[in-house]
Amino acid sequence: MNEFICGMPKAELHVHIEGTLEPQLMVAIAERNKIKLPYKSVEDVRRAYTFEDLSSFLEIYYSGIQVLLTEQDFYEITWNYLKKASSQHIRHTEMFFDPQAHITRGISFESVFIGILGAMMDGEKKLGISARLIMCFQRCMSVASAMEALLLSLPYREWIIGVGLDSYEVGYPPKKFASVFARARQEGFLTVAHAGEEGPSEYIWQALHYLKALRIDHGTACIQDMQLVALLKAESIPLTVCPLSNIKLHIFDSLKMHPLKKMLDMGLHVTINSDDPAYFGGYINENLLAVQEALRLDHNDIYRLARNSFQATFQTAKEKMTLLKELDCFMLKHQPHLTEESFNYAFER
Repeated sequence: MNEFICGMPKAELHVHIEGTLEPQLMVAIAERNKIKLPYKSVEDVRRAYTFEDLSSFLEIYYSGIQVLLTEQDFYEITWNYLKKASSQHIRHTEMFFDPQAHITRGISFESVFIGILGAMMDGEKKLGISARLIMCFQRCMSVASAMEALLLSLPYREWIIGVGLDSYEVGYPPKKFASVFARARQEGFLTVAHAGEEGPSEYIWQALHYLKALRIDHGTACIQDMQLVALLKAESIPLTVCPLSNIKLHIFDSLKMHPLKKMLDMGLHVTINSDDPAYFGGYINENLLAVQEALRLDHNDIYRLARNSFQATFQTAKEKMTLLKELDCFMLKHQPHLTEESFNYAFER
């Protein structure tokens, strides 16, 4: 099973590029930029990664990104993530980035974007991994600030496929940003939103209604509302679930209590992702391995999660079909006993 999970081609749809800043790189960049960290060593940084909830995590998260100042810094964190993702057989990734967290520190949008884009282009050329960007608005900041970030992004519209909503959830309902998302859609951006992580299922309703979100990031609170579950299932709206993140932030007491398997069995379009892997102790394979063991997922469950990830991307139909064919070939190679009744082919025979 470990070999099957680690070797399976997959997509990642919920990863914050700033959340891939590993302690070693944080310390190295801080030294290069002559920034004094409140930690004496890399091990001190790792020990600080103990969180009570989303708020306590974000305090450390926003503290850590203070070391990122230059185009080179943003290139390095993105390149390091893409190398790791490629090694875990991620074939396509749609990464979040938070420009407001940098603009407010005096870093230009251009420096952030060009650094990330350079790594994306090298990743496709040297690693064979395709990557796209989704710009997130921080819901704890003002609507005016979100609109400013949106306008700054317009010259780079060709490379940014969508906009999202992240950061502190409780007390910041999605509908607050309806006007910004409406403008983003007018500009041709696709839309996603974090909802139903620490917040209630009502936030998922709002993200769908007011923001016209095409994917819900996290979304585990949906199981509190069977009417919402029915809608998500009927519309095949993807949910980008992050199990290790949920446990690290005490959304659920343990992986055995996580509703992932229940959601999958309900027919929901669930995907597995790493969120902020440098802080939560695992990239996508570690997440898959952990939930497989805790929830006793079988090969078909893992296949469905990987298949869901490709179907939920914002790629073209042709690009999706190419990756689905690769996934099905992998599945048939590792499970040759499968019959037509137990396995839905992604390509015409």
